[in-house]
Amino acid sequence: MKNLKRYLLFILVLGALFGVYLVNREIGVKGFQMTVSSFIQMLLVLPPIFILLGLLDAWVPHKLMVKWMGEESGWKGAALALFLGSAAAGPLYGAFPVAAVFMKKGVKYSNILIFIGAWSTTKIPMFLFEITALGSGFALTRLALSLIGIFTIASIVNKLVSPKEKEKIYAQSKSL
Repeated sequence: MKNLKRYLLFILVLGALFGVYLVNREIGVKGFQMTVSSFIQMLLVLPPIFILLGLLDAWVPHKLMVKWMGEESGWKGAALALFLGSAAAGPLYGAFPVAAVFMKKGVKYSNILIFIGAWSTTKIPMFLFEITALGSGFALTRLALSLIGIFTIASIVNKLVSPKEKEKIYAQSKSL
């Protein structure tokens, strides 16, 4: 029963996909193919991320992460979080295991939010593509607005989440 509850959403989505197949076979088949394709993509992306996370966890001491990205890191920690997120490769779902390791290592909550925001919007290859395809004016404007958004959202969320809730989140990350 516990496993059924754990996978209830997956079972419901699978049932919905089957229902779509019964109503419109072509769309159902296409939906199933897209699901399998996404699953394969995830299987190709996640193992290298987990290997790198294992190395990060083993090789980077807790004290070093606290020094560079912890509560007292100031603007340097935010800048490092922004750089790491911007330099990262892979889809956004790859950022969350990295964020969990950052939490285990004592990285400041707002820096984790900045890292996730940067991973999702300020990737360096995307910025270079935008310069060549859409022009530097567009690329720089989008980057500036993205940075304002990242820091604003990180600040607001950091203030809205109580210290008690943050402690709970950090405690959960240590059990992973």
